This record gives sequence, structure tokens and C-alpha cells, in this order.
Amino acid sequence: MGAYSKRVTELSNHKHPQPASDARRAPIVDRRYLLAFAIVTTLFFAWAFAASLNDVLIRQFQKALALTRTQSSLIQLAFYIGYFCAALPAGLVIRRAGYKRTIIIGLLLYAAGALLFYPAAEVQRFGFFLIALYVIAFGLAFLETAANPYVSILGHPMTASARLNLAQSFYGLGAIFGPIIGGMFIFSGIEHTPTQLSEMTAGQVALYRTAEAANVKGPYTAIGIAILLLALLVAFTPFPRLDRESTAATPTPRANRSALAVLWRRRVRLAVIAQFFYVGAQVTVWSFFIDFSKTLLPQLPERTAAFLLSASLGMLMIGRFSGAFIQARVAPSRLLALYAAMNVLLCLIAAAASGWTAVGALWFTSFFMSIMFPTIFALGIEGLGEETSLGSSFLIMSIIGGAIIPPLTGLLSERIGGIQHGMLAPALCFSVCLGFAIVVNRIGGDASS
Repeated sequence: MGAYSKRVTELSNHKHPQPASDARRAPIVDRRYLLAFAIVTTLFFAWAFAASLNDVLIRQFQKALALTRTQSSLIQLAFYIGYFCAALPAGLVIRRAGYKRTIIIGLLLYAAGALLFYPAAEVQRFGFFLIALYVIAFGLAFLETAANPYVSILGHPMTASARLNLAQSFYGLGAIFGPIIGGMFIFSGIEHTPTQLSEMTAGQVALYRTAEAANVKGPYTAIGIAILLLALLVAFTPFPRLDRESTAATPTPRANRSALAVLWRRRVRLAVIAQFFYVGAQVTVWSFFIDFSKTLLPQLPERTAAFLLSASLGMLMIGRFSGAFIQARVAPSRLLALYAAMNVLLCLIAAAASGWTAVGALWFTSFFMSIMFPTIFALGIEGLGEETSLGSSFLIMSIIGGAIIPPLTGLLSERIGGIQHGMLAPALCFSVCLGFAIVVNRIGGDASS
């Protein structure tokens, strides 16, 4: 217990935080943890890939299943409700089974959901697709609830935010490949206008929609097989057993009582609220980016819009790689405030400007989103000690913002004059993140207040 007590003291020492010079001397990733860090980092790529494909599915299902913009946004609703429902059970599984087993469970659920896309495409039922997406998201919630805190405690506590930003950089890489693969293998390149569809016979329209629905079979079957192989890799890779993980795997009565008590910590509550609005803004911007671009630039082909989205997500990866090292010198809360303010401004430009100026402003928001999720997450669980897994669960549950804000934005865009004005919604969400950064910067290391 001596090593554990020392570790918890380091992580929960709110009144006497370690000097920043200690953090600069400590490596972002300790050499003894490199293998485990590398394996867990692949999970960030895997769940980003799945989430970014949803942005392609929103456009694809409008064609294949004759959905409205609001109806297609239910894809995100089903996806993020899966996150919400799974996060707390995942945290409890971590406490009983450890991080590694929780990760394996998450990967198996992810693979099962991806493989369900094949029969869903056969019957062409939107509800079946939503079930498959829910199962994928349930698995991803297990992955995120385990991987985010595991990375944060896999080294010096003062470099936790930088380490999580470094791992989350590979989220950016996965997010880049999602629209590329979707643009190449899901989008057929055949785009019929409403007028052209009205001139086709019922049989021709049915064949067109069947072919469009079938385009998801191959990519999602390949994803399912790849994730099963990744689960095998994790199962046969030794993970270092950390002191805090050992304690968390054997819950005490006090630990069981703390499931809701952890929300009494002011920093955790604020982080949950900020993460709710951040994820809502992120999902809204990415979900409607292709639609937004096509609306403002009607001559732009779908595939080109998908590749533009992919390039925007490349900015996310660049921002996270650079942010991991900037945070070694700049307080995470201050950098978060700057990036949130920039995104408020960019969303306002997207809502007010025209043509490429508006599309370019929305495109560039991804760079400033880069550090926001991991930084809010790391600031939220800072100093939680043995309650880290439960704090992580509530932060993952806050991802439900991705289910609520996009449909509201879709409804708003249909009521107040188009998708462009709908970008006022993410501007408001980023304003909440700015407020969180300002408050956390003021309260400093006092995580228990």
C-alpha cells in the first residue's frame, strides 16, 4: 500500500501542487509504459474512425433511405445515447475487472455492431441501422471510459493533460480516415436531384436506394473483422498493472458509495457540463459540414466535401500533437480558454459570411477543437485518486451532448432559414467551454471545491 499511498498523494495534493519544473523534467510518456501506451493509443484511432463515419452516413442515408435532415440526425442521437447508457456500467466494470478486460469487452461490442450493418442493409430499415450504431457506441463507451483515465495515470500526474492530448492526436488520425473511406467506398458518386428522382419510375427509385444502402456492407464488415483482430492483440499484450488500478479492481464500501458523491466535486460537475456542450458542438459541426458545404457551394461534389471534412479533421490531429507540447509550457486551462474563444468567433463567421469564407471558417474550427475534449477530461478528473474511474464515467456520459445538440441544430436550421444559421448553436456551446476554462483557471488546483 505504500506505493499506492504515495501515488494518490501525488494525484490529490490540491493545496500543494508540484512545481511546473517537475512536470517539465518528467517525460510525457515514461519509457516503461511505452508499449501499453502505444496499444491503448490505437483505440483512440478506432473509435474516432467509427464516429467520423457517422458524418458520411448522415448524408448517405438521406439518399438511401429518403430521410430528411432532422431524421438523419437521429444517427447521432442513437450513437450518443449508447455512450450515455454504457458509461457508468463501464466504470463499474473497470473497478471490478480492470482496464484491460473492459477494453476487450468494448472491442467485442464494437465489432458486433459493425457486423450488424450487413443485415441492416439487406432489409433497408433505418431502425435496424440505429440499433447497430447503438451497439457500436455501447462498445466505444467502454473503450473511452477505460482508455482516457488509463492514459492519464500512465505516468507523472503533472503531464496527464499533455499525455492525454498526445494519445488523442491519434483520434485525429482516425477521424481523417473516416470521411476518406466513406467518400471512396460509401458514396457512389451518383447524385440525383429531387427533380430527377420525380422523373424516375418507382422501380428505378427503389433500385437506386437499394444500391445506395448496399454500399455500407463492405466497409462495415471489414471494420468488424479488423476490430476483432485488435481485441485479440489487446488480449495477448501484457499491460502494466498500476497501483491505483489494483485498488480500483477491488471496490470498498466507501468506493461503492462514491458513485454519485464524485459529482459533488465542483471541478467534476463543471467538467461534465463543459464536456456535454463541447461534444454537442463538435458533433454538430462535423455532422453538418458536408451538408453545410453543399448548401453554400452547390457546385461542390459530395466526395470533394467529404475530403474537405477529412482535411479539417487533419487540423484536429495537428492541433492535438502541437497542443500536447504547448501544454508543457502553458497552463491547460489558459490554452483551453484561447481555443474556445477562437471557435466561438469562427462559428459566428460561418453563420454570417457566404461561400468559401463561411465554409473555411467552419473548416478551421477543428484545429481549435483539438485540445478541448482531452483537456476538459484531464482537468475534470485531476485529483480524484481512487474515484478516477467513476469521474471518467460521468465525463463519458456527458457525451450525450452529441445526441441532443445536432438534432436541435437540424430542427433550428429548418425553422430559421437554413443550416448556416444553425451554426449559432455550436457558437453558444463553445461559449460554455470558454466559461469552464475561465472558472478552472481561477480556482486552480482546488479540485474538491
